[in-house]
Amino acid sequence: MRPLAPLLLAALLLAGCVGGGEREEGRAGNADGTGPITFATGRDTTAYLRPLIAEWNRRRPKEPVTLLELPEAADEQRAQMVANLQAKSDRYDVLGLDVVWTAEFADAGWIVPLDSGMFSLDRFLRPVVDTAVYNDKLYAVPYTSNAGLLYYRKDILDREHLKPPKTWAELRDQAMRLGKKYRLDGYAGQFLPYEGLTVNFAEAVQSAGGEILSRDGAKVTLDLGTAKTGLDFLVGGLREGWIPQEALTYKEEESRLAFQEGRLLFARNWPHAYGPATRSAIGGKFGVTRLPGLDGPGVGSLGGLNLAISAYSRHQKSALDFIQYFTGLTNERSVLTEGSFPPVWSELYDDPALIKRYPYLPVLKDSIMSARPRPATSDYDQVSLAISSAVSDALDFRKPSDETVAALKQELGEIIRTP
Repeated sequence: MRPLAPLLLAALLLAGCVGGGEREEGRAGNADGTGPITFATGRDTTAYLRPLIAEWNRRRPKEPVTLLELPEAADEQRAQMVANLQAKSDRYDVLGLDVVWTAEFADAGWIVPLDSGMFSLDRFLRPVVDTAVYNDKLYAVPYTSNAGLLYYRKDILDREHLKPPKTWAELRDQAMRLGKKYRLDGYAGQFLPYEGLTVNFAEAVQSAGGEILSRDGAKVTLDLGTAKTGLDFLVGGLREGWIPQEALTYKEEESRLAFQEGRLLFARNWPHAYGPATRSAIGGKFGVTRLPGLDGPGVGSLGGLNLAISAYSRHQKSALDFIQYFTGLTNERSVLTEGSFPPVWSELYDDPALIKRYPYLPVLKDSIMSARPRPATSDYDQVSLAISSAVSDALDFRKPSDETVAALKQELGEIIRTP
C-alpha cells in the first residue's frame, strides 16, 4: 500500500466532520451572494498573508475573510479540500489551489468558471495564466508562480574560482569534491514520497530531454531511455553519497533549513526559500541559478498557487471581489517583498528597484518562462502518487532504474487511458 493511503483515508473520514455545525451539505452555491468568506490555503510559513487579509477586513467589515491554514504538504491540502467539496460543504469559499489541480477541480464541477475580462491577465506571465485555464475557460486566477531553482554556496564557489554548475556532471563533481573539502552534504531536493518527489523526478526527466505525459495530459509519452537517465542522476547521487540519505526525508521546509543552516552546498528548492536564506547564517553567502541538466541548463516544473471559488460557496460575489483585490498589482508586489514568492505580474520582474533589492529576479523570470507546466489532467493525483511511489522505491535501492521506469510507464498507461 502506498504511504499516503492512510492520509487519504483520514481525509475521507474528515468529510463527515469538517466545519462542524457551520457546514451545510448539499446546498448549491450563490453567484450573487455576499458576506463572510473563508480562504482555505496551505500553511502560511511567512506570516505575510494576515496583514493583507486584515486590510481587506478593514475595508469590507461586512464581508470579513477568515484564513484557514491547511497542512504544509500539497497532498494533504488537496485531500482536505476534496473531502470538503465531495461533501458539497459551503465551509470553504476561496480555494488556494496548486496550479496542477485546476483541471481536476474544474472537471469535477467543484470550482466555478470566471470572467477573464475582470482580471488583467494580459499583464501576467503567459505560462502562469495557462495553468488557470481548462477546456478554454478560466477557472482560477494566478496568485503566485513558481519554478525550481538551484541554490548554491556562492562564497565557497568563489573561493574555488568556480561558476555554478550548468550540467549534472559539473554538479556531481563540485558536490563530491567541495562537499568533502568543506565537510558539507553535496546536494538535496525534495525526496520524501509525495508531490515534491514527483516534481523532482519530472524535472530530472525534462532536463534529460524527455517528458512523462503529453502537454494535454491525454497520453503517456515517457521514453524509457530519458526517464532512466533522469532517475539515474538521483539514484547515482545517493549511491555515491553526494546526495545524503537524510534527503529521502526532505520536503520543502526540511531542505530549506538544511541549506540555510549551512549543511548543504547545493539545494533544489522553490523561490520562497530565498527570503529566509537572506536572513539566516548564510545571508550574503549564497546565490541562485537555473537547475542544471544533462547537457546544459535544465527544465524546471512550473508551480504556484491559483485562487478559485468553490461551487458550493454561498458568498461567491464576495469571493470574486476578494480574488480581484488579492491578485491586484499592489498586493502582488507584497507577494514578492513580504512573502518571497514569485508574483504573477510580468512588469514586477523588470522593475529596476526590485531587481536591485532582489538580484535573482532575472534568473527567476527566465526559470519560470522556461519551466514546463505539469499536465492538465483530471487524473493528476493518481499520476503523482504512481510516480512518487515508484521513484521512492528506486531511491531506496529496492528496484533498479530500468525496471522502475518500465513498470511506471505501464502503470501510467492504466491511469491515462486514451479514448
